[in-house]
Amino acid sequence: MHKILTIGEILVEIIATEKGDGFRQATPLIGPFPSGAPAIFIDQAGKLGQPCAIISRVGGDDFGTVNLERLKGDGVDISGIEVDPLATTGSAFVRYRPDGSRAFVFNIRDSACGKIMLDARMTRLVGECSHIHVMGSSLYAPSVVESILAAIGIVKAGGGTVSFDPNLRPEILKSPGMREALLTVLAETDLFLPSGDELFLFTEAKTEGQAVAELLASGIKAVVVKRGAAGASYFDTVTALSLPGFPVEEIDPTGAGDCFGATFVSFWLNGASPREALEFAAASGARAVMHFGPMEGASTRAELERFISEQQA
Repeated sequence: MHKILTIGEILVEIIATEKGDGFRQATPLIGPFPSGAPAIFIDQAGKLGQPCAIISRVGGDDFGTVNLERLKGDGVDISGIEVDPLATTGSAFVRYRPDGSRAFVFNIRDSACGKIMLDARMTRLVGECSHIHVMGSSLYAPSVVESILAAIGIVKAGGGTVSFDPNLRPEILKSPGMREALLTVLAETDLFLPSGDELFLFTEAKTEGQAVAELLASGIKAVVVKRGAAGASYFDTVTALSLPGFPVEEIDPTGAGDCFGATFVSFWLNGASPREALEFAAASGARAVMHFGPMEGASTRAELERFISEQQA
């Protein structure tokens, strides 16, 4: 069975309970919630029973413990997480604006996970994995970029595959060398999972069809376009398929795309048809938004099967 690896930030999320624009005055907060895009992704994969691991770093603090306990409890191999007693675990303060968009204050680059490096033990862990999933948000520091690119090389050399979710935040796009790193990852990508207009980040195309054709012509095996509540589409050289989203009450959208991605990748790797993988991924994303907190809506396969059955009844 495939083992999925991801590398990148582990952090806690602290959420403002009142809507507004940023944090320039005192506001009530709730948290900490375990978080970080690659951590949410790998937690969802673990809950599905998919063998998986993450390479990262946390501080020797309660925020690190919150994440370690959640990931381990959901079946993730946490042997690649280094605990630095002299560092602090990353954090993200989040406030929802009235229009549903979000304002973030991140502490990632200067936290424990800002110094991820592949030592001999981590390199052995990479060698156990046949697939690596890359989040664009994880390309935030030179040592992390170097680690991800080295891991891609190891996985590819062993005949493995790469999936890539741009997952870009405006706050992270300013990072030096970000675009160059994104292009390097894209060149090794087998499965590309952009959200909305991220589809056009790496093409000259003006329409979705042209962008998909350009990406597939570059050597990417499949493209999955995430559309949030509107559903998602799958494309490869012979198949074009779109499915609607599941109508649910949205409580917190953070992490929904990561849960969608983890579910699709897990099903795709294990031979599911594009339709089945897309349906279960859409269900995973829908269930995620029904819970407050980025990992709180991660689902088991049984929960997804029950949810789909209830939606189709």
